[in-house]
Amino acid sequence: MARYKESTCRLCRREGIKLFLKGDRCYSDKCAVARRPYAPGQHGQVKKKLSEYGLQLREKQKARRIYGILERQFSNYFEKAERMKGVTGENLLILLERRLDNVVYRLGFADSRAQARMLVRQGHFTVNGQKVNIPSYLVRPGDVIAVREKSKESPLFKEIAAAAAHRTVPAWLKADPAALEGHVLALPTREQIDVPVQEHLIVELYSK
Repeated sequence: MARYKESTCRLCRREGIKLFLKGDRCYSDKCAVARRPYAPGQHGQVKKKLSEYGLQLREKQKARRIYGILERQFSNYFEKAERMKGVTGENLLILLERRLDNVVYRLGFADSRAQARMLVRQGHFTVNGQKVNIPSYLVRPGDVIAVREKSKESPLFKEIAAAAAHRTVPAWLKADPAALEGHVLALPTREQIDVPVQEHLIVELYSK
């Protein structure tokens, strides 16, 4: 699978906004966006006026980078969102939020979505008691996401359990940091999804 191998902070600087791709570092004074609030590259400090297409493209790229999804994957999610009842843009964000790696991150069981994706791939999590190592697995209301018993004793997850106790969990999820377990109470609504994305611009882009 193709992977982005350059500095993650360059992605935030390119979008001109914190995408919180590196966990706690993004909240510290080491954050690259706070230190260098302009695009990377030789001409990064030159302000350019974006066209309508440029604005739509940047919004799509921002969403892709927040959730760590490849171009083809993102296109597939959009096609699925179009076939669903309701507003296409909202359907798209709800699908992205339902990814297992995102849910693990939202529950506070990882510092970032990238770390959550890695932990899921390594087989540290179960859904309804069954091991699931597919980051794109879509959770449903009633699902129980938990850290495997063998993994709970590792120093990493003891650290995660302590940190998770102080994290805010969205209303559509319920976390039990002590047990390293979470419950999906309902599907998220647009109001509960706090990503800085204008989804209508993404719909306009794909509608051309």
